[in-house]
Amino acid sequence: MTNKNSSLQYQSSGVDIKAGDSLVDWLQASQKKSHPLVVDGIGGFASLTRLPLNLYQKPLLVSCTDGVGTKAILAAQYKKLEGLGQDLVAMNVNDLICTGGDPYFFLDYWASGKLDLNQTKIFLTSVREACEKSGCVLIGGETAEMPGLYRGNEFDCAGFATGLVDEDQVWGPHRVQPGSVLWAIESSGFHSNGYSLLRKVFENDMDQWAEKLLTPTALYVETVQKLKKAKVQIQAAAHITGSGFENILRILPAQTSARLIPYKMPPLFQEVQKRSQMSDEEMYITLNCGVGFVLAVAPEEEENLKHHLKESEFKNWKLGVVEVESSGQESTFRWKEKA
Repeated sequence: MTNKNSSLQYQSSGVDIKAGDSLVDWLQASQKKSHPLVVDGIGGFASLTRLPLNLYQKPLLVSCTDGVGTKAILAAQYKKLEGLGQDLVAMNVNDLICTGGDPYFFLDYWASGKLDLNQTKIFLTSVREACEKSGCVLIGGETAEMPGLYRGNEFDCAGFATGLVDEDQVWGPHRVQPGSVLWAIESSGFHSNGYSLLRKVFENDMDQWAEKLLTPTALYVETVQKLKKAKVQIQAAAHITGSGFENILRILPAQTSARLIPYKMPPLFQEVQKRSQMSDEEMYITLNCGVGFVLAVAPEEEENLKHHLKESEFKNWKLGVVEVESSGQESTFRWKEKA
């Protein structure tokens, strides 16, 4: 018969089941209000929601997943998780709305060596608040303790967003034409890309820059939803993430290119370029360089777009136009000659 006091238990191997249960209880108790379409949310084996199909003529499900990359290392190092949940939500919902779709619900995944309840609650509070700002609901997720894989206060996180869009209203390169105007919406900083590079660039004086580097990724859902409500005819949208401006190529039809208007990169990006000695071209295909989101509209829709962006919280400007790619090469982006 095994001596209970000498048996190897799950908790002694580094996994605290009670802490995980406590977190679920906290999530359920702290939910401000139930979503009318949620049948069964956090706490079960899976979540159940009703689909608001009456709002769509030919509904399509939109789904995406993303993480925050090595920005998590910096957040753990400086114990600053307040904005990381927004990073996670934004990296997903900003992708989702590029289809013209509406975010509907969100799930998160959090993995660490040892579950720190206070740390995780800060993160999840940030996730939930960002979901509310984006018009979707945090419907469930997973919290995993993996001692041996993660050391100390190391962790990683991932997110999963689902939304809906009418098939006839899907945005994309099939709507874009030569002459279409490309409109930039500013980023809030580096967002959640390029942090393996940024941690090297600022490694000798990171304490001076950490707060700016941990600025949360901007949420563009509300801005885009207002444009849709105002009947602005958007053709396509690009979320400028990893690979920088090459993301614009995703919304260009065949045999076209983006002719971009030179602009001044924000000071923080100039600092990175100065320290790294990266060329302009390298900067624009690595970081967002101050542009977080790009909208494409027909030239006759440009003034309407400008008008409805006047009240936006984000700076915005004309970034360029779509042109015929006469060289026969694949789509690319080029800069107009400076005036």
